[in-house]
Amino acid sequence: MPDGVVRIAMWSGPRNISTAMMRSWEARGDCAVSDEPLYAHYLQARPEVNHPGREEILGRCETDWRRVIGALTGPIPGGRPIWYQKHMTHHLLPEMSRDWIWGLTNAFLIREPGEMIISLSKVMPQPRLADTGLPQQVELFEAVRARMGRVPPVVDARDVLEDPRGVLRALCAAVGVPFTERMLCWEPGPRPTDGVWAKHWYAAVEKSTGFDRYQKRDEPVPPPLKEVLTESRAYYDTMHTHRLRA
Repeated sequence: MPDGVVRIAMWSGPRNISTAMMRSWEARGDCAVSDEPLYAHYLQARPEVNHPGREEILGRCETDWRRVIGALTGPIPGGRPIWYQKHMTHHLLPEMSRDWIWGLTNAFLIREPGEMIISLSKVMPQPRLADTGLPQQVELFEAVRARMGRVPPVVDARDVLEDPRGVLRALCAAVGVPFTERMLCWEPGPRPTDGVWAKHWYAAVEKSTGFDRYQKRDEPVPPPLKEVLTESRAYYDTMHTHRLRA
C-alpha cells in the first residue's frame, strides 16, 4: 500500500464465523480490528430493519457513513501496520460511495447457505435474501475483480474450521502479510473492540479460545425459508468456485 500499511476489508455475510476471524487477526498483536463499522448507518437508513439492540446501536455508534469511511481510510489505531476491518456486505448501501474501497485490500468470507440461514434464523426468525448479504457480496466481488484484473481472496468458513492453519496461511499470503501461529488461539471473553451488539450475537465466540472443529449440521432449513435457501445457493456457488485452498 502507498503508506506502507495493509488495510484488510473482509466482506462477509452474517453467521459466517466473521467474529472468530476478527479474533484471530486481533490475536496477532500487530493488527488493529474494527467490528462492522457501517452497521449504525445501515440501521439508520433502513428503519424497517428491526435488529436486536437497534436503538442502543444508533445511540452509541457513528451513523454518518462519510465519517466512518474517513476513519477507516485514516491512520491505523495504535500505529499498527495491519488493520483488519470486519464488514457485512449488506451494510454497504447503494447510496454510499465505493471509491474508498479501492484503497483497501479486499477479501471475502462465505459460508454454506443452509448452515448460515439456520443460524441466522435463530436470531432473525424470517430472514430475507438481502439479509444474507450474498447478492451484495457477489456484486462487490465482481467489482473488485474487475478493478484488480484478478480474483480477490475468497475464504469459506468450513475450510477455515477444517484447516485453520493452512487456510489462514493462504489468506495471509494473498493479502500480503506474514502468517503467525498466534492467529490460531485467543483468550475467551468479550473485547473492547467488539460492537455494542455483541451481547445479542457473540455468546458462542466469547466462550471460544480458537476455531471450533467443523461439524456438519443436519438440521433442515424451515420450509418458509426454502426459497431464500435456493436463491442464496446460486450466489454462494459463484463465490465458492474461487475459494482459497490450503
